[in-house]
Amino acid sequence: MQPTIKPAGDSALVISFGEFIDEEVTTKIHAIADAVEKAKFEWLVEVVPAYSTVYIFYDPLKASFSEVKAAIESRLQVSPESFKGRLVEVPVVYGGEYGPDIGFVAEHNGLTVDDVIEIHSKPTYRVFFLGFLPGFAYLGGMDERISAPRLEKPRLKVPAGSVGIAGKQTGIYPLESPGGWRLIGRTPLRLFDPEREPPTLLRPGDMVRFVPIDESEFREFYEREWGEKND
Repeated sequence: MQPTIKPAGDSALVISFGEFIDEEVTTKIHAIADAVEKAKFEWLVEVVPAYSTVYIFYDPLKASFSEVKAAIESRLQVSPESFKGRLVEVPVVYGGEYGPDIGFVAEHNGLTVDDVIEIHSKPTYRVFFLGFLPGFAYLGGMDERISAPRLEKPRLKVPAGSVGIAGKQTGIYPLESPGGWRLIGRTPLRLFDPEREPPTLLRPGDMVRFVPIDESEFREFYEREWGEKND
């Protein structure tokens, strides 16, 4: 499939493979984004990959749209296998106060809570892209047997680290925020820290594996990670 390249304002262009979600296309997107970043063009400001698009932000005082487009076109044939994301293990305590909707997800799909935990923690997920909040990772590859609709009325406060399900996707809230995903667990990891470089734990193209832990392990891990107790 050949992508299109179009202007996106006066200092960006967008490479698009269409409007759909496909893991093979997303892998290609990550390979292109990686190739552009590694080229270290002097005009390059930022590369933002999504499901099936890559936005390239550039300095218009250093290059024109035509010059950027020509430089980008030479990177479109990069092999998807050329980019390997990191594998990040994410400890999660499932259910209880940490995952108040796990019972709904189980009942909605005719499963037990243990089934949901086993199915959710079995695959290795790809980080499709970051959005909604700083460091919020949209993860691809969830088993459809545990898919669930969003809440009819979103919660006003979702704790940082909450692991949720919305439709056929799963993700992790990096910060306390409102949210409508079904919560099934919580990780003690800090997904976003503005004092850290880079500030986000997960990056587009990374692979994620959820590792079930118990509440005692969660509290110990949380205190080490955040420097305070989780009461």
